[in-house]
Amino acid sequence: QNQKTKEQIESLLQDGKHRELRERLCCRLSFGTAGLRSAMGAGFCYINDLTVIQSTQGIYKYLERNFSDFKQRGFVVGYDTRGQVTSNCSSKKLAKLTAAVLLAKDVLVYFFSTYVPTPFVPYAVQQLGAVAGVMITASHNRKEDNGYKVYWENGAQITSPHDKEIIKCIEECVEPWNGSWNENLVDTSPLRQDPLKKICDSYMEDLTKICYHRELNVQSSLKFVHTSFHGVGHDYVQLAFQAFGFQPPIPVPEQKDPDPDFSTVKCPNPEEGESVLELSLRLAEKEGARIVVATDPDADRLAVAEQQENGCWKVFTGNELAALFGWWMFSCWKEHCPQDADVSNVYMLATTVSSKILRAIALKEGFHFEETLPGFKWIGSRVKNLLDNGKEVLFAFEESIGFMCGTSVLDKDGVSAAVVIAEMATYLQSQSLTLAQKLVDIYELYGYHISKTSYFLCYDPATIKRIFERLRNFEGPESYPKCCGAYSILHVRDITTGYDSSQLNHKSVLPVSKSSQMITFTFQNGCVATLRTSGTEPKIKYYAEMCALPGHSDRSVLEEELQKLIEALIENFLEPAKNGLTWRSA
Repeated sequence: QNQKTKEQIESLLQDGKHRELRERLCCRLSFGTAGLRSAMGAGFCYINDLTVIQSTQGIYKYLERNFSDFKQRGFVVGYDTRGQVTSNCSSKKLAKLTAAVLLAKDVLVYFFSTYVPTPFVPYAVQQLGAVAGVMITASHNRKEDNGYKVYWENGAQITSPHDKEIIKCIEECVEPWNGSWNENLVDTSPLRQDPLKKICDSYMEDLTKICYHRELNVQSSLKFVHTSFHGVGHDYVQLAFQAFGFQPPIPVPEQKDPDPDFSTVKCPNPEEGESVLELSLRLAEKEGARIVVATDPDADRLAVAEQQENGCWKVFTGNELAALFGWWMFSCWKEHCPQDADVSNVYMLATTVSSKILRAIALKEGFHFEETLPGFKWIGSRVKNLLDNGKEVLFAFEESIGFMCGTSVLDKDGVSAAVVIAEMATYLQSQSLTLAQKLVDIYELYGYHISKTSYFLCYDPATIKRIFERLRNFEGPESYPKCCGAYSILHVRDITTGYDSSQLNHKSVLPVSKSSQMITFTFQNGCVATLRTSGTEPKIKYYAEMCALPGHSDRSVLEEELQKLIEALIENFLEPAKNGLTWRSA
């Protein structure tokens, strides 16, 4: 019933563009590392009114089978500020349609009256005892995209087998039901509740559980600049700083309010570094603020920059921030835990493509460290499992600037991470230290962990498949490479096939993930490198890290060795020129 998307299909048909019609109509959306995500527009593999209705009908069917009290416990719906005029598609409209499908079936729906950070949805699912929730967002993706992120009753994103079963249910009921198109139901149905005030107040109160130096925060002279990247973050980060006793951070005026065109940035991803942080860094210089915090458009990820003594800015990588967060969360725990607290009951987690710095801290300090597959959905589920078994989880992260401080939200959360970094910086200032100086201290104490992450763009799935299949049959059928240029390979782990040469039975300990490509190489020189496809974008990513033991720390030697190995990895395994890959910088 959306005239704009209907016209898109009709005009493709009139113009005889059969190949594009086939691409749009002959495949369905599938769950990646962050739910369903695609461009907005017409077609069954795009995000639009119809595919959102179909997805919600499938979820209704699946939840009805699994929960006898589904209708009473209810369902949470949140949304960001994305939108596209050409397909008459906006996150709020898609959220209204999601709610309509459920309200028409007499399900209690907690529908936020305005845009919220993504972490508010998993938080609300747990707080309200709902069976599930959906957030309409494409996070930091390009402006053309949108997405549909599903959370289970445990407050974590859905993992297998739920995702596969939901897809089956979607395929069983593709015809929209009566009432599914009625987006006005959210304004008229008595079954619709607005959880905004309750959830926002409760979230801010829970946040103070990880506030350890309020008296310092209140007196602090340190100034912060915050950019919300034209997204949802501004109001919520202001409230979070207030909850910790801080003066509000200085907002970047051009980026403070929602703008679905993200008009001041090339791409709305703070992970891209200094090039996209230009406005906030210039404002910080003008205001005499030494630290910039940047939340991505749905406020679930955080970038941080700090001005150094020489006036230059250091934009921290996700792995560097994780070293700081890991040190901080453990130090605060140690200082404030009861005398009889058992450190062996304490856990931190990271995804397998992230830095191993938490492992090094855990080994020295006596707590547990665990790895999961890439994607916070795996972290959230594992954390819930640990909590249910009486364990204490302090921190978890993924290298793509996703951080979970504490366990109020079982997903990455840029709002809480922003204010924790502010408190950390305030405390360090009282010790006459900067974040960058403390990072060096951490590496000196626990061993240097030098990592580099980047990506190539590749829009052809067949090329991607060929690259990875070549690695699986490198020196003959089913034979992985034994070296990469001059560098000898000690072990290979292939998550796609479940192979791991380091295990006695050659089977991977991490679960197999056939839907995406991912191979990890452990080199003789101690470097670990992973090649994998992105779960949300047309990218081949590479991750490489050199880990040194404490006291074996000539940083420049490690960096040089890592750079040479990455060059060999790209040249020998990815062959960008031959495969027509586009470098990230281009």
